[in-house]
Amino acid sequence: MNEQAAQQFLLGLYASAIQAVSAKKCLPAYLPTPPEQGRTLVIGAGKGAAAMAKVVEEHWSTPLSGLVVTRYGHGAECSQIEVVEAAHPVPDEAGRRAAARMLDMVQGLTEQDLVICLISGGGSALLSLPADGITLEQKQAINKALLKSGATISEINCVRKHLSAIKGGQLGLACAPARLVTLLISDVPGDDPGTIASGPTLPDATTLEQALAILRKYQIGLPSNIEQHLASSAHETPKPDDPRFLKNEYHLIATPEDALEAAAQTARTAGITPYILSDSIEGEARDIGSMHAAIALQVAKRNQPFLRPCVILSGGETTVTMKGQGRGGRNAEFLLSLAMALNAHPDIYALACDTDGIDGTEDNAGALYAPDSIARAEAKQLHARRMLENNDAYGFFHALGNLVISGPTRTNVNDFRAILIL
Repeated sequence: MNEQAAQQFLLGLYASAIQAVSAKKCLPAYLPTPPEQGRTLVIGAGKGAAAMAKVVEEHWSTPLSGLVVTRYGHGAECSQIEVVEAAHPVPDEAGRRAAARMLDMVQGLTEQDLVICLISGGGSALLSLPADGITLEQKQAINKALLKSGATISEINCVRKHLSAIKGGQLGLACAPARLVTLLISDVPGDDPGTIASGPTLPDATTLEQALAILRKYQIGLPSNIEQHLASSAHETPKPDDPRFLKNEYHLIATPEDALEAAAQTARTAGITPYILSDSIEGEARDIGSMHAAIALQVAKRNQPFLRPCVILSGGETTVTMKGQGRGGRNAEFLLSLAMALNAHPDIYALACDTDGIDGTEDNAGALYAPDSIARAEAKQLHARRMLENNDAYGFFHALGNLVISGPTRTNVNDFRAILIL
């Protein structure tokens, strides 16, 4: 297999993974039965929310109404459900207004009514309604600081829940006494439904005390009003033993494991044995990159722990602690670290992409690596280590013409990594 064939193989795995977790494929089987007398209201948030709403419309037999909020550029044409686009990963006024409207929309429902809540990754930033006494600007500042700190998505969402008027089950309580069915596309390691988009319709097992501890752990300074908010038990989120959630239901309709399994099947069909390391790897992107490189080199040199040819697959959500001024996302940073550690081994190729089609805040899903990547970069006077230190992995792979540009996929199960060892 030459370089072009290797890269096409890796891109094919990525395409298979995306298709497997698309709303069109996953959602219809989980739709509830329509209410006999009441109305059906559709709400939701996330990078896949608009695509999910469109699928609901296509498979629903009775009148619908509702509102979903998605990232700019991730919309879909719906005729009955309103789609609002807002900012991600740092919330903006459009997301705040949409969240406030959604909370108002679910007031006054009855036991005869049905609420379908469509949740996918990205919903935390998109559905941002600060708690009373907290400004949007304050939430934006804390969100930016957490994103740069290297905090995990679970830690970030714990804080978000406790600074919100809608997350951590508060939207779910507002829907009562209607029947509430939440359909989720998971983008979090471990698939905890209460962590996905900060669980707006699901009870919250985290606490105010934990949120404050996370902010202190990453040395994020807080204004006095937020300190006071987090210190008051009156602002605690509803917990899993709250009886008001008993008749509600939720379903995970797509997960990172689903994406990896689909890619694995595509690899088998092509005659390459796949090995799934994990669907929930977390940590600094550059550290995870060097760890994956060590495994790949062990396979290439010693046929341990896997026999070559093979492809190593993994998912999860890495983090980047920003120290430089460059452009890049966590998948590109993973791949640049991997490239440096592989030392141009001639039989190893790799791809790392975000399944939503956007790696961080850039226009690429991720990037491709080949054995000659470092040499081609050096010929262009690019210094891999210096660019990694500057968090400029995007610039590195852009110069090589090896960015993967897919556009928004309208789904999101987080990182997808594939390392081919021939």
